[in-house]
Amino acid sequence: MENKRKHLELIQGVINRMAGNLFFLRGWTITLITGLFALSAAKGSYGGYILLAYFLLLIFWILDGYFLSQERRFCCLYDDVRKLDEQKVDFSMNTKKYKDIWRNTWLGSMLSATLLWFYVPLALAMFVVLQLIK
Repeated sequence: MENKRKHLELIQGVINRMAGNLFFLRGWTITLITGLFALSAAKGSYGGYILLAYFLLLIFWILDGYFLSQERRFCCLYDDVRKLDEQKVDFSMNTKKYKDIWRNTWLGSMLSATLLWFYVPLALAMFVVLQLIK
């Protein structure tokens, strides 16, 4: 049982790092977009800064989708290792067999409720703020 526990701990470590990356990216998203809006309001020039803010929103959404897809693949690996017999534990961290599951794909993760409920309201809030400061 010791090998299985160690393998699960390794996988859980990767899952924790991915979750930390997701949290980190969302914090930077809010910080940079807020900064760009403040800069555009101070300069009185909305076009370039706001366009850059929307571009950054898209880039961070893509990155967030990537890390979420990786986290989901490792969760699938964790679930499979959890069900393995002790003799079959090989300490593999290969997640390729889970990449074709829709929710584990990059696009599937980007369109997940988790990310949609963060990025769509943020984009709408950016639009509303833009209308208010014009």
